[in-house]
Amino acid sequence: MEPLIGFLAKFVSQLQSPTLAFLLGGILIAALGSRLTIPDSIYKFIVFMLLMKVGLKGGMAISEADLGAMLVPALFAALIGCLIVLIGRFTLAKLPGIRTEDGIATAGLFGAVSGSTLAAGMVVLDTSGIAYEPWAPALYPFMDIPALVLAIVLASLYLKRKDGSGEKVEIWPIVKESLQGSALSALLLGIALGLFTNPGKVVDTFYEPLFRGLLSVLMLIMGIEAYARLKEFRHVAHWFAVYAAVMPIVHGLIAFGLGYIAHVTVGFSPGGVVLLAVIAGSSSDISGPPTLRAGIPTANPSAYIGASTSIGTPVAIAIGIPLYIGLAGIVF
Repeated sequence: MEPLIGFLAKFVSQLQSPTLAFLLGGILIAALGSRLTIPDSIYKFIVFMLLMKVGLKGGMAISEADLGAMLVPALFAALIGCLIVLIGRFTLAKLPGIRTEDGIATAGLFGAVSGSTLAAGMVVLDTSGIAYEPWAPALYPFMDIPALVLAIVLASLYLKRKDGSGEKVEIWPIVKESLQGSALSALLLGIALGLFTNPGKVVDTFYEPLFRGLLSVLMLIMGIEAYARLKEFRHVAHWFAVYAAVMPIVHGLIAFGLGYIAHVTVGFSPGGVVLLAVIAGSSSDISGPPTLRAGIPTANPSAYIGASTSIGTPVAIAIGIPLYIGLAGIVF
């Protein structure tokens, strides 16, 4: 009984953290009819700044890390991204009233990674005093790219079988499109600069002091956006709402389990396990939508973007992050 009480206490305390409070605050003011808007250019700049900081720190950590210790978590990250897409392909995409390409696109978006959710998870872990490998945020592309590529390949194969054309599906253009996405480009650039240069001073004096303030604004924007998306989301099948509410937690728990295996086998830290679960429970908000729009043009963006933004992301941040931290307190 005591572990359960401790878990619930930690869960409630995490809901009071500034990061999660700004997200819930954005939802609340939007629901109350506030006309507060923040320009899209500012949103994109904030995302760029956050991902550059994450990439720089990750690259600096990789340059000093034991690459052997990274191998198992990186392989698990890629496996999780593909597994999430396959689960969606054979569950959501098979449900009545769901167009197959819409289900696959949604699974692809939920298999890909949200940079903002990753940043939120890092801040909550830091605030809670839970240590994690500095290179753990660099697991992002290992999960993101395989998920997007697999989703587009599965959708392309389905559509080609449906229309009777035997055209070959080209993999490289899909990978290239993913790598050229704004979010992944910023993250990979940061990793490269952190890996091959010495950006410690600029990180400490510029990126680090701004990180939490920018993240709080981003959470506010995402809360407002989540409520706004609910209106258009009502026009698609209700199965998307069920999927978006339930599967982020399922995905995160799968990742937590695999992360625990990495902990036992290669010493992956409890904080690293939590961060792996956080990115698995997230759904891409920057790189995923344009990549899927280009790769699966027949899919309905209101379905997969609405599921992610209006329900999936709030669930992943407000419920998922406290859940995995509480679970880590019991398991480790």
